[in-house]
Amino acid sequence: MGEVTEYVAGLHEPVRSAVEGVFLVAREVVPGAEEGRSYGMPALRYAGKPLLAVMEARAHIGLYPFSPAVIEAAADVLEGFDRTKGTVRFTPEHPLPEEAVRRLVSLRREEIDAAAAGRRR
Repeated sequence: MGEVTEYVAGLHEPVRSAVEGVFLVAREVVPGAEEGRSYGMPALRYAGKPLLAVMEARAHIGLYPFSPAVIEAAADVLEGFDRTKGTVRFTPEHPLPEEAVRRLVSLRREEIDAAAAGRRR
């Protein structure tokens, strides 16, 4: 099993379903994403870079797209959710809409692709 799979398996309901749902959507958007760690968190990685982490905290679940620019660019689909420059917070009772997860993951993938294209020039 990978880092993300092991982490999700250790969670209790309803947090497990909420976290697992985010990772499932992320894998649909970026099918080649691999499980790993980033900043000490179980994370999906894409092209060797951190794509997304989702972790349970004391009073919420945090989604970490590893990019303040991605959170800012997706602000219109994150209305009603507490967020900082690096985190979007949600709960099982108020989960992130699939559209928001898809947007965050797509934006992060595009950011990683653009950085890689810049290095190839």
